[in-house]
Amino acid sequence: MSEKQPAVTQATLVKKAAPKSDYKPADVSPQRRVQRTFAVRLWSIRHSRLLEWFYSRFADVFLLLHPLWKGIGYGRVEAPVKFVEKRVKGFMFDCRMCGQCVLSSTGMSCPMNCPKQLRNGPCGGVRANGNCEVEPDMPCVWVKAWEGSRNMVHGDKILDVQKPVDQSLRETSAWLRVTAQAAAARETNKNTGASA
Repeated sequence: MSEKQPAVTQATLVKKAAPKSDYKPADVSPQRRVQRTFAVRLWSIRHSRLLEWFYSRFADVFLLLHPLWKGIGYGRVEAPVKFVEKRVKGFMFDCRMCGQCVLSSTGMSCPMNCPKQLRNGPCGGVRANGNCEVEPDMPCVWVKAWEGSRNMVHGDKILDVQKPVDQSLRETSAWLRVTAQAAAARETNKNTGASA
């Protein structure tokens, strides 16, 4: 009797033909996500109300420091602030440094962790267990975002439509950008109030 040979797929042929290397790409590799635990990210979502409160106070302090940032120069402060921001937000939220942080609108769940990088809700492929369609071992970012937003005081911000990601802001400090925008808005309001 003849034994049946397993079918050889195109993917198998490509994998066999690929050059062997010790190099394993980081940050985009599906294997990296499978190996990574989501404990800290999930803790952040469970404690989104506390983090919302803390983030609000932190933003107020950064705004108070605006004269210092402006005096030194936002461009000169960018590198050290970005260094700290990347490490803190990377640890807490698995941040991708898109430069347009919307954690306070998404239940402290970073939408850039979605393999499809969807900014306004889940795709149609969320599994019955609430996990991702693309990466079945990973909880859906948007299911978790909804859960986190329900704990927050301003949780309805999750319903706001987010703009598409501006790739030119990638690897820049969202903390400094938000501070500069808030300071400019405060100045505009002060000038409008004075002229009225």
